[in-house]
Amino acid sequence: MSLASRAVTGSPTGSQTGTPAIRTRALTRRFGSQVAVSSVDLDVPRGAVYGFLGPNGSGKTTTIRMLLGLIAPDSGDVELLGQAVPERSRDVLPLVGALIEGPAFHPYLSGLDNLRRLDRSDATADPGSSRSRIDAALGRVGLTNAARKRYRNYSLGMKQRLGLAAALLQPRELLVLDEPTNGLDPQGTREVRHLIADLAADGTTVLISSHLLAEVQQVATHVGIMAGGELLRQGPLEDVLADGAPRITVTSPDEDVVRGVLVGFGLQDVRAGRDDHGEPVVSAVLGTERAETVSAAVVAAGARLRGFAVERLDLEDLFVTLTGEGFDVRR
Repeated sequence: MSLASRAVTGSPTGSQTGTPAIRTRALTRRFGSQVAVSSVDLDVPRGAVYGFLGPNGSGKTTTIRMLLGLIAPDSGDVELLGQAVPERSRDVLPLVGALIEGPAFHPYLSGLDNLRRLDRSDATADPGSSRSRIDAALGRVGLTNAARKRYRNYSLGMKQRLGLAAALLQPRELLVLDEPTNGLDPQGTREVRHLIADLAADGTTVLISSHLLAEVQQVATHVGIMAGGELLRQGPLEDVLADGAPRITVTSPDEDVVRGVLVGFGLQDVRAGRDDHGEPVVSAVLGTERAETVSAAVVAAGARLRGFAVERLDLEDLFVTLTGEGFDVRR
C-alpha cells in the first residue's frame, strides 16, 4: 500500500522543531490473545535516519501501521511532528510520506499517469506545478525513461521506485519507508541509500524498515531493534553499537586449552573455527571481562598464543545477539 500525503503551507507542526519527529509512549496492540506490540516507546529525533529493525513477527510493521493511523492501538499514545495521532491526523499526515507493504497503483496506467492521477486527487496540490513536481519525482528515483510504460509491466524494483516517487511528489517533513529497496538490484539499492541521505541532508526525517542490515548501518543515524513485540534497544547508532559487548578472537593451535579458559571465565557464545589462513581460532563475547586479563590467562594455561583480537559488534552481530536469531526477510 502506498500512502502519499501532501505538504500543507503554514501547518502549525512546521515550527515545532524541538519536538521529536516520532514519539510513542506505551504503544500496545493485541490481536485476540496475542500481544503484537507491547508498551513501545519510540523516540525518533528530527532530521534522523532511523533504522527500524526486527525479525519476522517482531511487531515492526504493526507499529508502523499504528504510527500512520492505519490501525488503532489498544492503548498508548502516538505523536508525529508534535501532533497527536489519530486526533490531529488531518493536520499532520499531509506532512508525511510513506511507502508501506509495497506500492499499489492502477496496473493499466503508466507510471506517469498513476502519479498524475494521484496528484489530481490531492486537494492541497498546486495544479500549476504538477508536471514539474512529477517529473522531478520520477527523475529522483530513476524512472524518467520508464515513465510512459504501463505499471503492470514494471518489475518489482520499478514498482518500489514508483512508490517512492509518489511519496516524494511534494516536500516532506517525515518519510516512513517499509522495505524501500525490496526488489532492487545492488545499483538500485545504492541509489536509494544516496536518496535517503540527500533527503536527510535537506532536513527530512526518515524512518526506514529494512532487512538489509549492512545497508541500514551505512545510512542510519539512529536505530531501534524490535523482537517479540518489544523495543529491545534504540538510540544513536554509535551509542547502540558501543553498548554491544565486544568479541574476542584467539588464534592458537591449542584450541581446547583456549576454549577451556574462555568457558572458565564464563564468556558467552564460545566458538571454534579457522581463520582465513587456516589457523585454529576460538572466539567468544567478552562481556565485562578485561581483554588483557583473558589473554594473560590463556598464556598462563600453557596455550601458544599466535593472535588475540578484540572486535566491536557490527549492526548484524548486535541484532543476532539481542534477538537470538538471524534476520528473516519474510514479514
